[in-house]
Amino acid sequence: MDPVKIIPCLDIKDGKVVKGVKFVALRDARDPVEAAKTYCHDGADELVFLDITATVENRKTRLEWVKRVQQVVTIPFSVGGGISTIEDMQALFDLGVDKVSINTAAVESPELISQASRKFGKNRIIVAIDGRKNTLGNKFPRLEVIIKGGNSATGMDIVDWSRKVEKLGAGEILLTSKDVDGTREGYDLEMTRATAEAVNIPVTASGGAGKLEHLYDAIIKGKASAVLAASIFHFGEISIPEAKRYLKEKGIQVKA
Repeated sequence: MDPVKIIPCLDIKDGKVVKGVKFVALRDARDPVEAAKTYCHDGADELVFLDITATVENRKTRLEWVKRVQQVVTIPFSVGGGISTIEDMQALFDLGVDKVSINTAAVESPELISQASRKFGKNRIIVAIDGRKNTLGNKFPRLEVIIKGGNSATGMDIVDWSRKVEKLGAGEILLTSKDVDGTREGYDLEMTRATAEAVNIPVTASGGAGKLEHLYDAIIKGKASAVLAASIFHFGEISIPEAKRYLKEKGIQVKA
């Protein structure tokens, strides 16, 4: 098993890092450049930058925001939000971004995954999947894919979609549960495990981290290859070194 990755996430709105609960009630968290410097210094394994309102506002990723952060990043850097074409990806790679993450565009144009994988290499292509949990017995899947900032249902089953994106050439999956996002009550372990067990590519758990035990549970019970968190790192409740020490003491291999 490869070392588990600890990944802070910068959700960006109006050029600032924000954090909400269940994708709404956003509030300012910190400056993105300052945050990026801190996380790189503290030993984060990767950094994710999500322009979270780009798709909803029907616009492209704000390259000027990305550039400011990319100039100070010293670890692998992934960007998502508003990416819908090969040209969008090329513009980000030209800035020095290491990976791109596509979500709504992947659902609406699945061929984009295979095109991007062939052109740039699968290791640079992340498919982000936002999901929600439905009650049993209704017309929607128990674990359903949602798009457009969590505002639109698709009727698609997360496990089925995960398998498809892997076949199309995605290098990894970033899985976020809207139901627990920002709640600090723990990752959706059912959703994470179902996805991780369905594919052979890495799955990053996202949404709901509130304490160190949640990181451990996402890896052991959820079978995640990496854990992404925002609030606990942004507001100084848990540091990257503290998270790594805790997981190492629990017998989980982490990067030094």
